[in-house]
Amino acid sequence: MSKPLTVALENRITVLVLATILVGIGIYSFLQLKVEAYPDISDVQVVVIAQLPGHAAEEMEQQVTIPIERALNGVPKVIGRRSRTIFGLAVVELTFSDDADDYFARQLVVEKLKDAELPDGVSTQLGPLSSGIGEMYRYRLLDSRNDTMRLRELQDWVVVPKLLQVPGVADVAPFGGLIKQFQIQIDPVRLEKYGLTISQVAQAVTANNRNAGGAMLDNGQQSMVVRGMGQVATASDIGNIVLDATRGVPIYVHDIADVKIGSAPISGIFGMNDQNGGVEGIVLMRRWENPSEVLAGLHEAVDDLQQNRLPKDVRIETI
Repeated sequence: MSKPLTVALENRITVLVLATILVGIGIYSFLQLKVEAYPDISDVQVVVIAQLPGHAAEEMEQQVTIPIERALNGVPKVIGRRSRTIFGLAVVELTFSDDADDYFARQLVVEKLKDAELPDGVSTQLGPLSSGIGEMYRYRLLDSRNDTMRLRELQDWVVVPKLLQVPGVADVAPFGGLIKQFQIQIDPVRLEKYGLTISQVAQAVTANNRNAGGAMLDNGQQSMVVRGMGQVATASDIGNIVLDATRGVPIYVHDIADVKIGSAPISGIFGMNDQNGGVEGIVLMRRWENPSEVLAGLHEAVDDLQQNRLPKDVRIETI
């Protein structure tokens, strides 16, 4: 009989304890494994998204895309650059070498982006820290009335903030539905009648849509905060904004325009099962996260939304 076997037989309890510990370590390691249908082998990428509404692709290329590319030329460890420009939108993608860290790359891009000379009104942001295979969960919102404006409002203000709190979620991309807007539909005839311009209307609405803070009013035992309430909350508030005054008679917004609640122009339609309309959400997983853990957290968040936060006639259907 070999010596190791003899020692094992003489110390049976010790061997059994060690074997149990080894099995436990094996089970724990198995449970911690990432279950991925497609392992993430993509390069480290940083995507810069710039928006300037109302500008053609040629103007976006000259005034936005090229200045961003020039500002990002000096970013180290970049092995590839690519850009796309369409109406009102510019997307610049930087690909880094394998030894670059994701957060290091994003920090460098943010620092260099400040040097870009961009026109007024341009909004820039970085794309989510995800990859091409990070789309791990899709859902749609349904209700009994098929009110897509209401569903989009619930999507933006209730569902998305809750899902973003799940550990490992990089972003939630909403799609479909009608985005609620306050719309001022100006009548050119009435505008000319009062001798006003569209820029005057825009300036007046902007100037009157804000609250103002004042000083403290001492009242003996207590102090009261003085503030002016001017932020609009309804369509009638916008209609009651004063544009000008003629001989002491005020001219309001509702005198030259119809103020209504409408929706932003749609650029696409969400459809499913031969039915158009509705609201969809795409959940993007952060790079290097464990998909099993993130998906479990998403299921818990969806259950909480369905039971406690959404109206009873609204439901989340997994796609």
